[in-house]
Order: sequence, then C-alpha cells, then structure tokens
Amino acid sequence: MTAAPLPKVLLVEDDSVLAGTYLDFLENQPVEAEHVTTGRAALERLDALRPGIMLLDLGLPDMHGRDVLRHISENELPTLAVVITGQGSIDTAVEAMRGGAYDFLVKPFNFSRLSVTIKNALEQQRLTSLVKTYERDFARDHFHGFVGASLPMQAVYRVIESAGPSSATVFITGESGTGKEICAQAIHETSARRGKTFVVINCGAIPSELMESEIFGHAKGAFTGAIAARDGAAKRAHGGTLFLDEICDMDPALQAKLLRFVQTGIVQPVGSDRSEKVDVRIICATNKDPVEEVEAGTFREDLYYRVHVIPIHLPPLREREADILPLANHFLQIISTREGKGFKGFSPEVDSVLLAYGWPGNVRQLENVVHNIVVLHDGETVTPEQLPAPLDQLAGKITARFGRRDGPRTDAGAGLPAVSLDSGSAAGKVRPLWMVEREAIEEAVALCDGSILKAASLLGIDDSTIYRKRRRWGARAKRSSSA
Repeated sequence: MTAAPLPKVLLVEDDSVLAGTYLDFLENQPVEAEHVTTGRAALERLDALRPGIMLLDLGLPDMHGRDVLRHISENELPTLAVVITGQGSIDTAVEAMRGGAYDFLVKPFNFSRLSVTIKNALEQQRLTSLVKTYERDFARDHFHGFVGASLPMQAVYRVIESAGPSSATVFITGESGTGKEICAQAIHETSARRGKTFVVINCGAIPSELMESEIFGHAKGAFTGAIAARDGAAKRAHGGTLFLDEICDMDPALQAKLLRFVQTGIVQPVGSDRSEKVDVRIICATNKDPVEEVEAGTFREDLYYRVHVIPIHLPPLREREADILPLANHFLQIISTREGKGFKGFSPEVDSVLLAYGWPGNVRQLENVVHNIVVLHDGETVTPEQLPAPLDQLAGKITARFGRRDGPRTDAGAGLPAVSLDSGSAAGKVRPLWMVEREAIEEAVALCDGSILKAASLLGIDDSTIYRKRRRWGARAKRSSSA
C-alpha cells in the first residue's frame, strides 16, 4: 500500500541562519519542507506547490508579507499562513491575522511553540478537507444523469465514485424504473474507460436463440439469415463497458458461456472456430432478487458470485420521497421546453398528490406522468384537473379531505357573530388549541403512512414545523409526568 504524501510546508525567511534552524527542526516533523528567501519566490511556489502550511516572515527584502497573504486570499489557495514577527510588532501580527493569517509566532520562540502551531495547522487542514468532502458529497442534487439529493441517493453516488475507477464487475439491483442504466452509465463515466464504447444488451428483450449471437457475434452462414459475419456486443465494447441489463432473464444454457467469457475474456462467435480476447468491463443489472433466482435454479450460482463483486442497490422512489418534487420539476422544465409549452411549476395540490402517490413505476412512471401532462395541456401551473389516472382520483380524495389551498386564505372567524360562553358550561367542552392541533397533525401523519414530508405538504405547512411541534408536545408531556 502506497504511503500518503507528507503535508507540504513553505518556509519564507530571508535570514539564512534562522532559516537553517527552522529547517533542521522541520526535518523531524511529519512534513515536507521547502525554503525561499523572497516574496516573489514565495508567490511562485504558492501557485506551483500549493502547500498546506506557510511559515511567513513579514519583513521580506522585496515586499511586505501582507502582499503574500493577499495573494493567498485573492486566489483562494488552500494554504494556512503562520506569520513570524518580531517582539515589537504585535500590532502588525494582529493586522496580519485580520488579513487572513491562521496564527502568528513572535521571535524568539521555542521549538515546542512551533511544534504545537504546526500540529494545530495540520489538524485544521484535515478538518477543513473533511468538511469540504461532506459538503461536496451531501449537497449534490445532480450526479451523472441522476437527479436527487436524498440520503439514499447520496449513498449510491458514493459507491459509484468508489467503484468507477476500478475494473471490478458491478451488479446493480432495483425495481423497474429506478435508473439502472443511468447508474451503469455513471460507473462508465467515472472510470478510466470513459470516452470508450458503452454497449447495452437487454437480456429480457432479445429472444434466447439470438442472445448468443448478440453478445458474441456470428460467422457468415452460422444460421439461417446469417448472410455476413457480425461482431457481437462483447467485441464492440472492447476497451469500454458492456452493460447486461436484466441478466436474470438470460437463458441458463447461455449463462455457462457468459461465465466462461467473464473468467477468460475470450470471445468465440457462433459458427466460428476462431476465438479472440477482448478487454471489457462488465456491469450487470436486474429488477429481480438475484439470491432468490439462484435458489430457484434459474440463475447459476457460480455466475452470480463471479459478477456480484460490487453490489449497488437503487432505492425505489417511495424511499426517496425528498427527491419526488425536484425530479418532477426537472422533467417539467425539460419536457416543456422540448414541447414548446409554458409550464413553470406545480400547484400546491399537485405537489401533495405527487408526494402522496406510491409510484410503483418509480422515476420512469413519474417522467411519463409529467410527459402526459405537458403534451395534453398548457399553462404556467399544473393543476389537479390536468393529472392523468390514477393520480386524478387521488387528487379528488385529497381535495375532499383537506380542501383546496390555491385560493386566498381567509380568517376563519370573519363575519361570525360574537358568542358569549358561560365559563362553567364551557368547561370540559372546549379543548386547548394545541391538543386539537396535535390530533390533526398526527392524523395526517398516520394517513400518510408515517411520512412527515407528505403530511406537511397536505397540511400546507413545512415539515420542520411538525418536527418542532412534536418536540414541544414531548417536553409538555415530560413536565406533566414529573409534576
């Protein structure tokens, strides 16, 4: 295993004696140090080396150290500057901190102080890098053809990034319409094979008697209709990626030949005695449970273990509900532009329907629904009346139960006569508002199978409001029990 490179430290010091002392000390630290004597040289090495830490003497012969700090700030360089200053220049050091310096050392200082400063700077670098990684990984709402920022999809993105650069076989599972081909394409695009051929074979759409020819090719006259020799998908994908979709639908007799190909990389066309070795990465996918297929005897166990090296499971749309509305709006924009329509978004009622629906056909079904709406209607906002079946029925049920919310809101008590209640007769008949509110919210959550996001949409409030109110109800219950 290759050792990680040492963090780089750039020492900017024009005093050769001090510089030698500092360098002797840095030799015993877990860093790789480099020394320059002028500000001009420091600027050049900062751009080329991009060190993690810079020890900077402010009093340089050709420029002031603050000019070097300004260069770091303006170019957003990943360098923490530790300023070195004289005893009488504390104000200058404070000014340098305001100018972007990470810390400062006042001459003379001992090596213990320098060691602690470097250690703290290295830890700061590590934490900053970690935060940037998390921000990059968990703030992505698009990834190589995918749309979605939910946690289940962030996990998928991470696996693709890790698996892409390798040459290992990937096995993608997921329901129909979850984006298995997009996933395979993303793996190809994150690999060293990007730019090379990406060949797709749907094992469930090609008759079994033609599948061998489709994958391995055939010689002229190999069978009726083979009027010329033809390369198969395996050879066409040489140097690139072969994606075998719905592999569990492949004929068991052909699975043995596929196993041999996966093991050896050797292709032998149908009707030919010639064989040829090809360089192909294989990605497989299925909408079935491959373990169940192995147990049922329809999928070879030895082939399963050969191709099931890196598994990736794509979650159904119902398990990534935070992505439903972003996906719907994404499709609406693309399809409206393509069809020359003017849709800009969905009404609150339609948002509620989209969130409440179960989406058995997953992302493909959502795209088809949006396509249907755009082709058959026009306007700026999609309304419940424009929804196709079965979403139109769901829209009717939601409207009947919760009412429409696209009209202006009114004061519920406006225009009602004043009512005088006797406090004694009202006792026990009027409940506190928070209890009524809690019952309404909890009923909505229960009707939405526990989905707070869907319940919030139906109630016309933000999901954070439900979380906040639940915490308050919990705190109220604790106070009551302890009283």
